[in-house]
Amino acid sequence: MQPPEFWNKGPSQKNMWPVLLAPLSKLWQWAGQNRWQNGAHTKIPIPVICIGNVNLGGTGKTPTVIEAITQLIAMGKKPHVVTKGYKGQLKGPILVNPQIHTATDVGDEPLLLAAFAPTWVSKNRHDGAQSAYDAGADVIILDDGLQNPAIAKDLTVLVVDAKIGFGNGCVFPAGPLREPIENAVKKSDLLLTIGQPQNLHQDFIAAWPTVQKLPHATSTIIPLETGMNWKNTPVFAFAGIGRPEKFYETLKGLGANILKTRDFDDHQTIPTTLLTRMEHEANALGAQLVTTEKDAVRLPKNWQQKVLTIPVRLKIHDTEVFRKSLKAIFNS
Repeated sequence: MQPPEFWNKGPSQKNMWPVLLAPLSKLWQWAGQNRWQNGAHTKIPIPVICIGNVNLGGTGKTPTVIEAITQLIAMGKKPHVVTKGYKGQLKGPILVNPQIHTATDVGDEPLLLAAFAPTWVSKNRHDGAQSAYDAGADVIILDDGLQNPAIAKDLTVLVVDAKIGFGNGCVFPAGPLREPIENAVKKSDLLLTIGQPQNLHQDFIAAWPTVQKLPHATSTIIPLETGMNWKNTPVFAFAGIGRPEKFYETLKGLGANILKTRDFDDHQTIPTTLLTRMEHEANALGAQLVTTEKDAVRLPKNWQQKVLTIPVRLKIHDTEVFRKSLKAIFNS
C-alpha cells in the first residue's frame, strides 16, 4: 500500500483530508497512549538501546542499527539485536540463522542484521530480550521499539528521514505518524536525521521546535565500495523499501544509466514469475537487474546470484554526539 499524497504535504499546505480523518486519528492516538501507559516497561539486567521512528514506513532504522552494532563492537561490547521480524511467520524468540531461515520465516531485516550481530526474532520483545541476555549479550539493540512498552530502554534514538521530515505532522490515518511528535520526543534521548542537512524538510524544524530539545546528530547513507564500476552501466532497478527513490538516487550518484525502475511495497515478496518477466525485460534492454540489500534477502537463492545489489551504510557526521550517547548508558 502506497501512502496517500496528502501525508507528505507539510502543515503549511492546506488539505481537507487531515481534518476529515482527525476523529480516527484521535482514536488511534488514544489506543497508543493507553497501550503505553499500561505496558510493563520491564527492566532488563543489561542496557537496552532502542532504534525507533515516529513515521510509518522506512526512515533508515536498519542502517542505524548496523552502525550502532559497529560502534558497540569497537567499544568491546557484545551487542545482540531484538526485532519482531516484520512479515515473518515465526513468533520466536528464535536466533536468526541465515543458512536455515528465509524472509518468510523471520522477515527480511533480521536476515540482513544477522550478518553483523546475533539477531533474535520475537513477537514478544521482553522474551526476545531475555533470550539475548541468557545467550550472553551485554547490550541489546531493540529494532523499531519506540512505541513498544514491553521493556524499559536506557537509550532511545529517534530516526528521521531529513527529506520527508514528519510529512503533514498528523497522526495516522490523517498523516504518516504513529503518535504525536511531542510524545515521541519525550520518549527519546537522541535525534538522528538521515540526509543532507541543507535538504531538511521545510516544515521539519519550523513546525516542531520540541525536537530541538534533543541532542542532534546528522548523517547520510553512502554506498560501500565493492569494486563495481557503475558508471554508464545500464540497469533495471527495483526496490521494495520505504522510499525506493532513495535507492535510485544512490544509483544515479554512482553514475549508473537507469533504463527502467519498478517499485514494490515495503517488505513485499516478489513472485518468481514476475522476476522472470523482469529478467526478460532487462535482457531486451541490455540492462542488469539491480536491487537493495534488503530486497535481495527476500529473493529465492538462485535469483540472488542473478541480481546485483548495492550495499549502503550510515555515515554519522556528528560522531561524538552519537558515541557519547552510547557510552553514557554504560557509565550510569
